[in-house]
Amino acid sequence: MNLHVCIPALFWPGNSHAEVCRHLELPALETILAKSLCAKEPGYAAESWLCEVFNVHKQCDWPVAPIMLQLDGRHIEFGDGYWLRVDPVHFRIENNHILLGDNHILNISLKEAISFTDSINKLISDDGLTLLPLYPDRWYLQCSKALELQTFLLSEVVGKNINNLLPCGNDSSIWNSRVNEIQMLLHEHPLNQAREARGDLVVNSVWAWGGGITPQQVHTSYSRIWSNHILARALAEMGKVVCHDLPEDVDELLQYPDDSGEWLVFLDNLRKYAGYKDVFNWRNELIKMEQSWFSPLLLALKRKQITQLKLTVISEHSSRSFTLTSGSLWKFWTTVRPLGSYS
Repeated sequence: MNLHVCIPALFWPGNSHAEVCRHLELPALETILAKSLCAKEPGYAAESWLCEVFNVHKQCDWPVAPIMLQLDGRHIEFGDGYWLRVDPVHFRIENNHILLGDNHILNISLKEAISFTDSINKLISDDGLTLLPLYPDRWYLQCSKALELQTFLLSEVVGKNINNLLPCGNDSSIWNSRVNEIQMLLHEHPLNQAREARGDLVVNSVWAWGGGITPQQVHTSYSRIWSNHILARALAEMGKVVCHDLPEDVDELLQYPDDSGEWLVFLDNLRKYAGYKDVFNWRNELIKMEQSWFSPLLLALKRKQITQLKLTVISEHSSRSFTLTSGSLWKFWTTVRPLGSYS
C-alpha cells in the first residue's frame, strides 16, 4: 500500500520555527523526515492543495462554495449558478492593522447565524443576492449573476492583517461598499449587543471567498481518503472516491484491506493553532500526533505494511514532500535532525 499523508502547518510559520520547536521530543517524525527523499513544491493553502489533488481548476477563485454545497446544500435546490462563501468574522484593530478571526474564536450558534443573515438579506435582496446560513460558520451567497471578484481563501487570512488582502476585480468596489453597509448593520445588531454584554466577541464583518460555479469534472488518482475537512469530503463525493472520517490513529486505518491503490490522509490538526499563533496547543497537538500517527507509521514501514510513505507539508509560501520506503530506513549515513532545523 502506498500512503500519502498531507499535513498543513507541520512547520511553524515565520522565522521562529526553531524556537517554537525547542525541546520537542519527536523521534519518529524526525526519523521519517531524515530518511526521506525531499522535494520542494509550490506553496499552497489547504483548499487550493485539495482542489489541485482533484484536478479542479481555479476560476476567478478556487470554487470552494459550489463544491461544498454538494454536502452542505443537500436539502436545497442550488442549481448551476454562481455561489460565494460569505462567512462571519471578527475584525480587531491593532497598531493600524486589521486582524481577522473566524468562527474558531467566535463560536456562534446556528440560531445566531440565521438571525444575522435574515438582517443582512433585507439589506442585499434588491441586488439579486441571498445569503444562506447552512451552518453556523458556513454561509453561502447565491448570486443572480457571476461576480468578478478575486478573493483570498479564509484560511489564508485568519490571524493576519487584511489591509492588503481585500477582494479585487471589476466588482470589488461595489462589493467592498456593500460590506461596509453590512458592517454598519452588524454594529447595531441586537445579537451583537447581547454577545458584547456577556463578554463574547462580536460578529462585526463578513469575509467573501471561494466563489465560482460547479466544476464539470472532479477526479483524483487516490482510491481511498481519510479526512474531516469538509472540502475534502465534498470533493471525494463529487469524484466518487470513498472518504472516511479521520481515525484516531494509524492502526484503525491499517485494518482496511489493501486495494493496491494510493491512499490519502489529510491530517489538518495543526493549522488552526498555527493561524492564531497558539504555540502551546500547536506543540501539544504535535506531541499527540507523534504518538498516534508518526510512531505507528514508522512501525508500519518497518513491518512493510506500507510500501511507500509520502508526507507532504504544505504552507502558503512553500511546500515539501518527504518520500520513503522500508528500504530507506537503512540509510545509516543520514543524520536525524530536530524538527526545528527544518526551517
